[in-house]
Amino acid sequence: MATTSTTVSALRKLSTCGISDALISLGVSSGGFIPDIRPISLPSESQRIAGPAYTVKFVAANDNHAPSLSSHFLDDAPSDSVICVQAPAESRNAVWGGLMSAAAKTRATAGVIISGRCRDVAEHKALGYPVFARGNSTVGQKPFTRPSAVNCRLFISPYTQLPGVGASTEGDGGVTKDLARGNSNTTRSDRVEQLVGASFPAVVINPGDIIVADEDGVVCVPRELADKVIVTATKAQEVDERCLQDILAGKGVKETFKKHRG
Repeated sequence: MATTSTTVSALRKLSTCGISDALISLGVSSGGFIPDIRPISLPSESQRIAGPAYTVKFVAANDNHAPSLSSHFLDDAPSDSVICVQAPAESRNAVWGGLMSAAAKTRATAGVIISGRCRDVAEHKALGYPVFARGNSTVGQKPFTRPSAVNCRLFISPYTQLPGVGASTEGDGGVTKDLARGNSNTTRSDRVEQLVGASFPAVVINPGDIIVADEDGVVCVPRELADKVIVTATKAQEVDERCLQDILAGKGVKETFKKHRG
């Protein structure tokens, strides 16, 4: 495998859409796409961030079973990394604010993606620091959530089918009722992720996987597939460029696709 810096540089030149197509062709059914996370602060619409994942998991503040961190997770964030934050699925508070972006930028990280909410949007934009998140909140981290682990495996599922957010919960195997009764031995966050994951597979982010994010969305490239993704996506990009030229020249779509895509 090429060096990380070389790999990251090559992936940064490819669109997230092209990377997802390549991952699907290589057998990754989700295409590495991390659903529902959108750009909150992106200095330029054409900007694309890429870097090795530095993972951070938040838990509910009253979770007495989860470990605690001895230092602030940002003080250990590697330069050029993409910080990947996972908040509890049911949380409505922000887990990232303006001071966090200031610290992350000072440490020369590439950006942050948050499976959760952020606040202080104007501050992120003023800093020119790339922030991708599922949404906003006016409420801060305390007293609702706390960071519990770093450099851990994250399982990210879409939130679009959470109970009580307009989605049907029929046929969910009793997960919703268990949540309501508190009968589960796992946390609510874990059970919600299981429920949603039944309809769209969770994307797994391992520390060191390459994260690429732009205005189209966020994708996770497993380290072991990175070089194959670069080759596959680059070839497909060249084919699409030839297709574009023919279509702009007035040739039919069917004819063009048959000629270049086979």
